[in-house]
Amino acid sequence: MGTKEVFINPNNIDSSLASEAGKILKHGGLVAFPTETVYGLGANAFDEDAVKSIFTAKGRPNDNPLIVHVASKEDVEELVEFVPKKAKLVMDKFWPGPVSIIMKKSDKIGDAVSAGLDTVAVRMPSHPVALAVIKAAGVPVAAPSANTSGKPSPTSAKHVSEDMSGKIDMIVDGGRCSVGVESTVLDLSGDEAVILRPGGVTPGMLESVIGKVQYSKQHVADENTPRCPGMKYRHYAPKASVYVLEYENELDRKRVCEMICGYKKKGARIGILDCADNGNLYGVDMYVCCGESSEKYAENLFYLLRDFDQKGIDVILCPMNFCDDMSNAVRNRLYKAASNNILNFEKRK
Repeated sequence: MGTKEVFINPNNIDSSLASEAGKILKHGGLVAFPTETVYGLGANAFDEDAVKSIFTAKGRPNDNPLIVHVASKEDVEELVEFVPKKAKLVMDKFWPGPVSIIMKKSDKIGDAVSAGLDTVAVRMPSHPVALAVIKAAGVPVAAPSANTSGKPSPTSAKHVSEDMSGKIDMIVDGGRCSVGVESTVLDLSGDEAVILRPGGVTPGMLESVIGKVQYSKQHVADENTPRCPGMKYRHYAPKASVYVLEYENELDRKRVCEMICGYKKKGARIGILDCADNGNLYGVDMYVCCGESSEKYAENLFYLLRDFDQKGIDVILCPMNFCDDMSNAVRNRLYKAASNNILNFEKRK
């Protein structure tokens, strides 16, 4: 398959290109497009065959439900049995934006989208290119991240192209994604409001609008169906081995040096993905400050994990001490990228 790649300027939407992408989606094709979170791989949510082709392109098991993207709040009505009061409040406050809401699905949502569950997650992205393409399609668009299953999600069109060129119909380049991690997934299908996946809309932000919100840290075994994407243990992973070095006050630099020396003796190329700009104190093969705030760290995380792979890094050490609301989303992605290789590196007094 030949994959057409086009650029749409978010500040000056080319309606003809948006229309072309929309037509491909409407008629059963696959289009990758930017959102404010990550790039999505879209298909017509009402076309079961098109939705199934997403899993083929990604090499992804079809037991993961997909998030359905809409261009307006009014588009939600036909996708769900009813819109709960709390869902309306969240939509009014945070849509368009990086929060997906799980509700009881309508008969229009097939099993390919919902993975056989009785619910569907819906969101309205804020990226102008995403909204233009979805609106042009005239149908809701089911879209997971536009990457090979298990790899770091793409936050640039070049990373989409690396994974999806030759597998899908079109890649729409709209620049780098600003949030950098997938949307918050809020389950409002039951009696309680539960965050199943943290993201750019934090628990504190949600609680200011709808009151108490539970936070689920549940993981899902490979043989079971998750209620939303990103709940299984290994996810977002680069080729390199990733270790998260947790500390609260002061990082034990002596232990870091010992760890680096141990891997260097084995011939490994070492990288450090830091949460503060300390410079390459350890003389590793690649040193990068991912961001000195959790928001900036989230924006750069997936992009830099892929960059480490491209530079041939074997082991990535990630010192981490963020403790604000957004750090939940950062740790959620980082811990999965590390396959839960989490080490306490607090310096002992």
